[in-house]
Amino acid sequence: MRYIVLFEEGPEMVPVREALEPAHLAFLEQNHAEIRMAGGLRHEHGGAYVGGLWVFDVADRQRAVELIEADPYYQAIPRKYRLLAWGKALPQFDVLM
Repeated sequence: MRYIVLFEEGPEMVPVREALEPAHLAFLEQNHAEIRMAGGLRHEHGGAYVGGLWVFDVADRQRAVELIEADPYYQAIPRKYRLLAWGKALPQFDVLM
């Protein structure tokens, strides 16, 4: 099942990102089979992070929640998030997944 998560964050995440980025990136790599894409969100390129987005291919919604809550960033500061079921419109996106 495909889901996306949109994380929200503010300036309190700056020191968390600085301290935990290597662990966070390792976590994403270790779970690449289920977290198919991930990245930070900004209002404009080069600006401050305002959140993040992940695309999941998981067995169910509960597994997506488990992955979110196991992330080193989330464990340091539980970021507000929205978890949504996602359907794709164009078949060429299968290449990305």
